[in-house]
Amino acid sequence: METLSLNKSHGGTQGVYRHESTSTGTPMIFSVFVPEGKGPFPVLTYLSGLTCTHANVTEKGEYRAACAQHKIIFVAPDTSPRGEGVADDDAYDFGQGAGFYLDATQAPFSEHFKMGSYIERELPDLIAANFPADMQRQGITGHSMGGHGALTIGLRHPRAFKSVSAFSPICHPSDVSWGKKAFGGYLGDDTAAWRAHDAVCLIEDGARTTRILVDQGIDDQFLAEQLRPEALEAACKTAKIPLTLRMQEGYDHSYYFVSSFLDEHIAWHARYLKA
Repeated sequence: METLSLNKSHGGTQGVYRHESTSTGTPMIFSVFVPEGKGPFPVLTYLSGLTCTHANVTEKGEYRAACAQHKIIFVAPDTSPRGEGVADDDAYDFGQGAGFYLDATQAPFSEHFKMGSYIERELPDLIAANFPADMQRQGITGHSMGGHGALTIGLRHPRAFKSVSAFSPICHPSDVSWGKKAFGGYLGDDTAAWRAHDAVCLIEDGARTTRILVDQGIDDQFLAEQLRPEALEAACKTAKIPLTLRMQEGYDHSYYFVSSFLDEHIAWHARYLKA
């Protein structure tokens, strides 16, 4: 693991790192904020949205003060494998920068696009080996495509991720254009295979988690066509999963929105990640 940068912030350390991933077969960059103290500390993994890298939330998220206060390690990975020889697409919503946090089964993406394995197994092992982390106390959150990833990974691995939240998540990707394009390209035409990567379908098929927090901006330009929080709300109600869905007046899809409520999400996760 190579250290690219280290900066002191709120008494803790903000680092950016690169390593050779066995999951993707490419170099991967991620950031980690470690609060001041000896630890071990609980871990909150944040998954970013379409077109983003680790840097978007690291530079715009305004999370470090809350993580320092609640003594939480904050991990921000990239959204896909990248580089020469990695399959890509000209559109912003597919290919590099748009890995959708799943393991692709369709060529040419199946060679490197293994973001499911990376987030679920490889990255947690790397964090455990290199930072003062208590991996028995993990939470997961994310924004947009990353909110989709947080919901689906949290639902598939409730023992690993004790708390799940999201900002503007793509709640029902099988039923919207972003998801249909990504799932068709990464997983093929068999829509039955898509269900394991759709939060609404996972809940319908029996997946459960203890509780979910979602913040959604009412002025989000993607709300009606891409995000479908009402479908998640209906699925959670039927499954009796406690969902707190907060529709925030005047907020859009940007990091102005995410940064306004990220400290509240960190405090919420902290309540459920106590030793």
